[in-house]
Amino acid sequence: MDKSFVGKGEILSGRDGLFFDDDDLHFRALIVPDKAKLRHEAFGQSHDDWYYKMYFDMLKVILSPEACYRIYLDLKDTRSAAKIAKLHDALCNNFYDFSRQIIERVQAIRSHEVEILQLADFLIGAVSYANRGLSTNAAKCALVERMRKRSGYELTRTTLIRESKVNLFRWSAAEVQQ
Repeated sequence: MDKSFVGKGEILSGRDGLFFDDDDLHFRALIVPDKAKLRHEAFGQSHDDWYYKMYFDMLKVILSPEACYRIYLDLKDTRSAAKIAKLHDALCNNFYDFSRQIIERVQAIRSHEVEILQLADFLIGAVSYANRGLSTNAAKCALVERMRKRSGYELTRTTLIRESKVNLFRWSAAEVQQ
């Protein structure tokens, strides 16, 4: 990507807005309204396992068997490699992509070194601010409003799966039967 980040306002707005004015850029985010409801032990998983399951749930519905993907995730920690390899296997198996021609790569990278992931972090921040119901920072409120206006969504609910520009998946924890 050759476009630089001159100012954060330029990312969402203006005639040269980076995200909304580029047809090749798409954004999908997972919203978890209440992490306190997570009961990992009831499902035999760690929080880390759950985290990668959410990646799978978020990605599996937007991938197309006619395309080729290289998926880059923000590096969480030094133990991410095995989980990422498992995620890659699960996604490939889901698409019967045993030769890895659809999902070519799933790889961890440092988001602060890659502009496209910085853009994703920026958009995630706006969605997060909207979902936390915050309103104390005028600049963040303005960005949330601009994103709402340009996307046509409130940013707090699931969008249609086929939504291509701003695609949101609001996930709710399953109730555990006692």
